[in-house]
Amino acid sequence: MKHLLFTGAGLLLATFSNAQQFTIKGDVSKAGEPIEWVYLTYTLNGERKMDSVLVKEGQYNFSGQLPEGATMSSLRAKYPAGSESSKRRLMQRDFATVFLYPGDIAITSVDSFSNVTVKGSKAHDEYVKLNEQTKSFGDRRKELYAAYTEANKAGKKEEAAKLDAQMDALYEEMNEKVYGSYVKANPQSPVAFFAFQQFAGYDIKPEKVEPVFNQLPKAIRESKSGKEWQGRIEIAKKTGVGSFAMDFTQNDTLGNPVKLSSFKGKYLLVDFWASWCGPCRVENPNVVVAYNKYKEKGFHVLGISLDQPNAKEKWIKAIHDDKLAWTHVSDLQYWKNAVAVQYGIQAIPQNLLIDPQGKIIAKNLRGEDLQKKLAELFN
Repeated sequence: MKHLLFTGAGLLLATFSNAQQFTIKGDVSKAGEPIEWVYLTYTLNGERKMDSVLVKEGQYNFSGQLPEGATMSSLRAKYPAGSESSKRRLMQRDFATVFLYPGDIAITSVDSFSNVTVKGSKAHDEYVKLNEQTKSFGDRRKELYAAYTEANKAGKKEEAAKLDAQMDALYEEMNEKVYGSYVKANPQSPVAFFAFQQFAGYDIKPEKVEPVFNQLPKAIRESKSGKEWQGRIEIAKKTGVGSFAMDFTQNDTLGNPVKLSSFKGKYLLVDFWASWCGPCRVENPNVVVAYNKYKEKGFHVLGISLDQPNAKEKWIKAIHDDKLAWTHVSDLQYWKNAVAVQYGIQAIPQNLLIDPQGKIIAKNLRGEDLQKKLAELFN
């Protein structure tokens, strides 16, 4: 289970054309609780855009431009101050996901704000069909996540790590069978680019992803978002197994510069993590075991933290709490960590195993897979 850079509604672009107008006419009169404001969040020219409207007599309206054709959006309800609904924390029922598309869109909340019917958006119609195919995977993931949470609470780290790996495997299976199959069969669909992005995932495998990207319409590939994805694919080619790791320098916890190439001659695990990343912290004991077992045989770990600005104390505390007695670096720039950007890291935990000559020989080894690979190398 990875912590992803793109989470929540995702705000992922789907298909592209010249700027076109969209309008939304919303009805929350049957939502089951009074709603005062509705907030709309989506992507405009690659930037996150937010808009808000006051609900009048159960109705609300939005309008705007879609320069890139169709985009996923998130609607959020705000309740009158002092009402019981306003006192609770935001919940899933306070949000609705709608794929915007040029033209007039009618959104009706049926019995809660999140349970909506959408008319007038061809993109949303396709999104609903696609989403239906993910439900069985979602149900299985909920079961695994519940077991993972219980194992974590009980301190059963090995069991939690295995369940975590099962969730990642399920994620990959869903991407391949649902999103991959969809975009290959429907490259002209208004949600084809959205499906492609899910299929490509956080750990881009160029040999699998690039041929599918090339099936997308030229307008998508040459759009701003399409070019950004082309760039990610190119980075993935440079960081694939068999490539020589790109050199970099970043400061350690004391402010001293550490260069990747200074570890030549050792097997090195470059580990992208953060103190705030739950799955990273679950995996840390496994890396500690590996480090202690093989450090005298020429194995080392370089931790690269994606901790946030002004979070140095949390970073250092996590290092001590988890007993991570290896080299640590960070620029404390969160997802904009310079090395993470250089290596195209979109989710954590992730890692690279580099041989003594500086060549990447494996990626994303976790749990037993890491132990087996190191045993193969050192035994």
